[in-house]
Amino acid sequence: QVQLVESGGGLVQAGGSLRLSCADSTSPFVFSIMGWYRQGPGVQRDLVASISRGVGTNYADSVKGRFTISRDTAKNTVTLQMNSLKPEDTAVYYCNAKLGVMEYWGKGTLVTVTS
Repeated sequence: QVQLVESGGGLVQAGGSLRLSCADSTSPFVFSIMGWYRQGPGVQRDLVASISRGVGTNYADSVKGRFTISRDTAKNTVTLQMNSLKPEDTAVYYCNAKLGVMEYWGKGTLVTVTS
C-alpha cells in the first residue's frame, strides 16, 4: 500500500528557504511521476513542480527560478527546495505520485511565509 509522508513545512519570513521532502517507504513501486501541489485558502489545488522517472521536470511559472524539485528513484523520495519564498507561496503543500492510472496523495504540510 502506498503511503506518502511529507516533512519540512513550517513558518519562514519572506526571502527565506524551506525544503520539503516526501517519501514512500512502504511500497515496492517506482512511480512514473512524483511532484508537489499546493492549495491556498479558498483556491484550488495547483501543480507546483513535478519530476518524471527520467528526471524531466515541470514547474509552475510562479516558482520557476526559485524552487527546485529532485527525486531519488531508488528510495522513492521527492524533494522540493524552495528559495526566495514569498507570502503568496503560503499554502498546504501536497506530495503526489502517479503510477499508471493510479494517483496517490500525501496528507499535506503547511508552509507559511510572513512578510
